[in-house]
Amino acid sequence: LVPLPHRGASCPKPGWQPSGTGMDGPSPLPSLIRKKRDGERLEDAEIQSFVRGVTEGTAQQGQIGAMLMAIRLRGMDAAETLALTHAMASSGRTLAWPPAWHGQVVDKHSTGGVGDKVSLALAPALAACGCKVPMISGRGLGHTGGTLDKLEAIPGFRVSQSPEQMRHILERVGCCIVGQSAELVPADRVLYGLRDVTATVDSLPLITASILSKKAAERLSALVLDVKFGGAALYPTQESAREVAQSLVEVGTQLGIRTAALLTRMEQPLGRAVGNALEVLEALECLEGGGPPDLRHLVTALGGVLLWQCGMAAGAEQGRERLARALDDGSALATFEAMLGAQGVTPDTARGLCAGTPAQRRQLLGEAKVCEELPAPQE
Repeated sequence: LVPLPHRGASCPKPGWQPSGTGMDGPSPLPSLIRKKRDGERLEDAEIQSFVRGVTEGTAQQGQIGAMLMAIRLRGMDAAETLALTHAMASSGRTLAWPPAWHGQVVDKHSTGGVGDKVSLALAPALAACGCKVPMISGRGLGHTGGTLDKLEAIPGFRVSQSPEQMRHILERVGCCIVGQSAELVPADRVLYGLRDVTATVDSLPLITASILSKKAAERLSALVLDVKFGGAALYPTQESAREVAQSLVEVGTQLGIRTAALLTRMEQPLGRAVGNALEVLEALECLEGGGPPDLRHLVTALGGVLLWQCGMAAGAEQGRERLARALDDGSALATFEAMLGAQGVTPDTARGLCAGTPAQRRQLLGEAKVCEELPAPQE
């Protein structure tokens, strides 16, 4: 783990205003595409116009794809990236929390890796420690699996929740893991899907805006980022991952969120399981205080930083120890079971997954009709 320092205030900056609105309003979309294609800087109002076209459906898919590619090839400066993040966050509703939750609302984001099931264990463990975790997650992108796809391997689990339902779940349970909806950051929902099919997944401004627009809509107090590098990550080298992490920390800070990033290796799968149902099973092992050591290490490291950032621990190491206790004493697993019930899973299924034997858990999640064992030819 290579830490980047946390920075920022505890609440979003008020009064942000777009610059460069001009007297005649923004240019038509083809002009904006041409401008970015030619390497020019887009004004805030022009970026807002593009995002509005994405959200309202007036921008054609070909035009959106062309703009994504222009951004991928020409890049965006820090001010453009911040403006894009603001515009995307403002494309839908933003969440509102009770004043009593001030400083407690936290989240984590990973840039994606093979076998990365950290969120499934981390969200309930943080909630068991007293945090509120409104985690808006994504589906598979590139070669990496999505948290929502993994959770949907659980019969009955509903990733679609309204802002009102999210607040109700947080009041009852302390955490929820949901997908992007038409109400929350709808612009990102469109762009996220098109990035995969337009080969623009690795664009730094698009990554930054996609991740942080959702976090800005969540009205977070603190955020920790797991930025992966290595042969199985989107970023092959530590240097390229550091560039992404620094962009995320910088923009997150400007959004008023206490933001920290950890650079983590992804030279091999995280844990031992890859595949939606298999990763749910391994996350349950972690929630019971067991599971692969590398998974537990990452869950506790990320959670420890968050507990430190929101003032629930004197330091990252003390936060790590507190989060480890939540995994070991059963409180994280109990919170996960409560989250399952709050998001549509029947009590019998939730109980069977959280208290059943490995065989009972596999039966609930289903097994492949054909299984082939591939033994290693040597140690």
